Amino acid sequence: MGSSIVKVIELVGESDQSWEDAVQTAVREAAKTVRGITGVEVLNWTGQVNPEGDITGYRADVQIAFRVEN
Repeated sequence: MGSSIVKVIELVGESDQSWEDAVQTAVREAAKTVRGITGVEVLNWTGQVNPEGDITGYRADVQIAFRVEN
């Protein structure tokens, strides 16, 4: 049975729609250059708020895992 190695990178996704969209943005952008993504973990959610108290921007700090190719 073979062994495998998984590498983890940390990214920040941004969206003006939602935190979930910020996560999806990070994963989609990573998938453009990283092959074999196997998972994502959300580390932190943050947002920008305008003077009226409305959330105007969403950020998600995520870790993306992918297999290292031999």
